[in-house]
Amino acid sequence: MKTSSLMLAGSPAFTFVLMMGVVNLFGDMTYAGGASINGPFLGTLGAAAVAISIIGGLSEFLGYTVRSVAGYLADKTGRYWLVTFIGYALNLFLVPAMALSGNWQIAGALILAQGIGRGIRKPTVAAMLSYSTGRHGKGRVYAVNAALDQTGATVGPLFMALALFLNASYQTGYALLLISACLAIASLVAARVVFPVPSRLEQPGEKTAQADRFTASYWLYVVAGACFAAGLSTIALIAYHLSHSGTVPRPWIPLFLAVATGIAALTSLLIGWLYDRIGIWVVLGAVCLTAVFPPLVFLGGFNVALLGMVFWGVGEATERTLLSAIIVGVLPKGRRNLAFGLFYLGFGGGFLVGGVTMGLLYDYSRALLSAFAVAAMLASVPFFLLAARRQS
Repeated sequence: MKTSSLMLAGSPAFTFVLMMGVVNLFGDMTYAGGASINGPFLGTLGAAAVAISIIGGLSEFLGYTVRSVAGYLADKTGRYWLVTFIGYALNLFLVPAMALSGNWQIAGALILAQGIGRGIRKPTVAAMLSYSTGRHGKGRVYAVNAALDQTGATVGPLFMALALFLNASYQTGYALLLISACLAIASLVAARVVFPVPSRLEQPGEKTAQADRFTASYWLYVVAGACFAAGLSTIALIAYHLSHSGTVPRPWIPLFLAVATGIAALTSLLIGWLYDRIGIWVVLGAVCLTAVFPPLVFLGGFNVALLGMVFWGVGEATERTLLSAIIVGVLPKGRRNLAFGLFYLGFGGGFLVGGVTMGLLYDYSRALLSAFAVAAMLASVPFFLLAARRQS
């Protein structure tokens, strides 16, 4: 264990993983900090539950849709760092801009634009990290990155909760997130200076993109990811529900998200390590655990909803760690950015369908909403199994 740790510490590839993890730590501190109050903030501006759910789902869908375009452009031009910088700037600096929005339509438009920026940066970062997976393992690389990412996603909501406990307004909370946004960009500049060409981290004999084309396994994973996404509720709808139903007092809502993201950070490390050892069975187990959250969150009281957020955190870890690791195993040569982009296009489509459906069901029956979410996630299981069987 000591020898392994020393090897990691002296590895340029692992240093790159850590540096990008720090970027994502500050980035998700900003993004998740804002997301933790988006739902209640939109509610104070007069937005209804269905509008909040559609905004959240559409933001995710646009973000996932643009990933395929960003991935294609990065592959064609080789300007992956430029694409990455544009994505981070758009994603992060529009969060503090929420403080200036005077109605829910403007705030909603900013949330949509944040999702687009996040979508632009995601495939290039995932693709650059993939160059280090040959040496350090697919599960480990994305687990470390996701753990740092989720640490930021925990600190951000905690920061917002503190601001609300001190009677700060939502606008003040958004404005304070400009600090973490600037730290994320500064960290990204440092990573660009130290590692201008991440592809050089891939040593001879460690090729991570080996497929000649998009395989049947790849497309089955796309379908599986879409089903799983359809059952994952947006944090905006969850936060709105907790506030609107009176389940959780307003200052506690960011703390609920912090619990979920903290669980996600810890879970990412565990499931990433397990994935490198037992593969697809970890994915199936994580999907089943995630499917527990909808009835707990949408039908339970304070304590039950808090437990539900723990299982929602498992879902976040699954998306950010396991799904990325799965796609690395079926990357086509010369098209790794596009492969990540197309996968998340399908994921975003599922997220949009699920978000709109749950938004419409919310005022009609939260029991039906929960049943839909559980069924959608469990529907991904046979597709994951079939994809893994064809891949082996």
